[in-house]
Amino acid sequence: MTGGPLRVLVFGGSFNPVHWGHLALAESVREEWGYDLVLLVPASRSPFKDGRADPGPQERLEMLRLACADNPGFSVDDRELLRGGTSFTIDTIRELVKEGWVAGRPGLLLGDDLVDDFPKWRECEALACEAQIIVARRSGPLVEAAFPCKVSANRVIPVSSSEIRERIKSGRSIRYLVPEAVRLHIAARGLYA
Repeated sequence: MTGGPLRVLVFGGSFNPVHWGHLALAESVREEWGYDLVLLVPASRSPFKDGRADPGPQERLEMLRLACADNPGFSVDDRELLRGGTSFTIDTIRELVKEGWVAGRPGLLLGDDLVDDFPKWRECEALACEAQIIVARRSGPLVEAAFPCKVSANRVIPVSSSEIRERIKSGRSIRYLVPEAVRLHIAARGLYA
């Protein structure tokens, strides 16, 4: 990264596949809280997901890059894929801070579907201190978090990666659920079929 330090919002996950819900959420929170950049970080392997429907980290990375190509406020970071093994958010946050280009504490975007399991995350208490956690709604009303966080006023876009995978598997369209470049990539590679 060049220039002065940036206010960075980290948004990690499987992105299996990335969809408009992910992108709209990230853009909304970036704008609402005044971040310069959303760093989308695909996980190598989540400690909470079995990965059976995973086309592989390089495919997920490529789809994410295609989805973010036209937004200068988004950047895709492959550090967890390069690190390999199980991905832990605390490691990523600490690496970013150590690199010196992030202004202050980085933000960490969590969907409300992750709130209940957050106490199971590696070094969750340290993570809540080292990053500013912002919780955003993914479905219904927000659940109360048992850790320090801010709450986004984001609009909910009801789409999920599991729904998209199921639609592909059953031969149904995913047009308008994912960016067109991602849809074409999935079709060309025969992913999730």
